[in-house]
Amino acid sequence: MGAFTVLPLMAVPIVIYNVMAWADATFATAEELSARLNEPFQSVHMASGANWVITPGHALMAVALVTLFFELLKSTGVGRAAIMNHAFSMILFIFCLIEFLMFEAFATSVFFLIMLMALMDVMAGFIVTIASARRDFAVGEGFGD
Repeated sequence: MGAFTVLPLMAVPIVIYNVMAWADATFATAEELSARLNEPFQSVHMASGANWVITPGHALMAVALVTLFFELLKSTGVGRAAIMNHAFSMILFIFCLIEFLMFEAFATSVFFLIMLMALMDVMAGFIVTIASARRDFAVGEGFGD
């Protein structure tokens, strides 16, 4: 049972956001952090002639989407590691919800969307586990859907 299977990967974008929010000794306000997240840091010239501007907020949401994908793949597993992963994912979501509601620096759309992805991870994990347990129970009893 390795750390990869037990610990939720959604912690990666959440830790990155926390580092950005708490990095200043003065604790950033929502406006300061939003401004920091919306500063262009990369521009890609497209074939259409347009410039695609990438901000730290966009990059962080992309990282969160990729980690959500891998979390959804992990949620198909069954066993003790999967149950522990679901529990840690729930704790992570509650942690995010508390930060979103209680700390000004976390009242941004970027963090809200990352928190929503953490909620989707929790819901998907429980739904997949319940569905597979139900299927295992039905097969074990000789019943079919």
